[in-house]
Amino acid sequence: MKGLYFQQSSTNEKITFVFQERENLPVAEDNYVKLQVKACALSQINTKAEELHGSQLGAGTQNHSSSNRKFGSKVSFFQPGDEVVGILPLDSEDPGLCEVVRAHEHYLVHKPEKVTWTEAAGTVRDGVRAYTALHYLARLAPGKWVLVMDGASALGTIAIQLAHHRGARVISTAGSPEDRQYLEGLRPALARVIDVSSGKAHVAESCLEETGGLGVDIVLDAGVRLYSKDDEPAVKLQLLPHKHDILSLLGVGGHWVTTEENLQLDPPDSHCLFLKGATVAFLNDEVWNLSNVQQGKYLCVLKDVMEKLATGVFRPRLAEPVALHEARAAMEAAQEGPAGKKQVVQF
Repeated sequence: MKGLYFQQSSTNEKITFVFQERENLPVAEDNYVKLQVKACALSQINTKAEELHGSQLGAGTQNHSSSNRKFGSKVSFFQPGDEVVGILPLDSEDPGLCEVVRAHEHYLVHKPEKVTWTEAAGTVRDGVRAYTALHYLARLAPGKWVLVMDGASALGTIAIQLAHHRGARVISTAGSPEDRQYLEGLRPALARVIDVSSGKAHVAESCLEETGGLGVDIVLDAGVRLYSKDDEPAVKLQLLPHKHDILSLLGVGGHWVTTEENLQLDPPDSHCLFLKGATVAFLNDEVWNLSNVQQGKYLCVLKDVMEKLATGVFRPRLAEPVALHEARAAMEAAQEGPAGKKQVVQF
């Protein structure tokens, strides 16, 4: 039985992926379930989080959908044959890209019957991220103005749909004409789509114009520029707003949820936030894996993501699934940065 693992001997070394033969998994014990993987979505490896857990050779990916084969003596939520969805934690000894894995029952929820394996695997992680950003960090409510940067991405698509479901008014940016066409075709319709592919559109001015000068209540970015034009790569300069743009378009009492882990705010920036009574929060993809205290909330989020997927509230933007033997090349491509469509490996 083969599994796809990542290897990195030092922090600055490029991540490589290898298939390794694995011995048969031990029988699941206590609260662990033995799963036959049906589909697994690809994501970027967070090496710093892996180091925090002391992992040197770890899972190549995390979010997966599986059928339950065997379970430990203390498992109470599932029965053999159940179809489940979940996210493997950072300290898992099993890679997501393997035919059979073990997982604690508290990381799994039932998969709705009408939801396909590919849809489930391709939605669960971004669904959790969207809930974390908009519900827990930004206090999303009806009538709020929400700016979702790079709305045609896998996360952006789910975030837009969640915001619309909660009655918010949504503005989004598009990094290409294709992304703009996709966003303009979404229903309910967005309040505005800002095409930044040419480098001519001004995000702050567009948002202030759309909101009558009041600014937006919630910003979910896809990264920001921190420095001057001379110090930023050309691609990043073209597609991402400067941090000062975000500060200027943020309304009074607004919430800025950032994916920029190295965000630097100078004293004038902090003073601007203070005057507006606004906040900055960091969207850490692995936050649910780092705390067992929030496990009950985490399971509620997983269940709600699957319910919204089953009822059509969530409609993920998925790429054509690939087979396991193509997973190495696909996983290497996923490390280059988030793509517009979510890539899923189908078993």
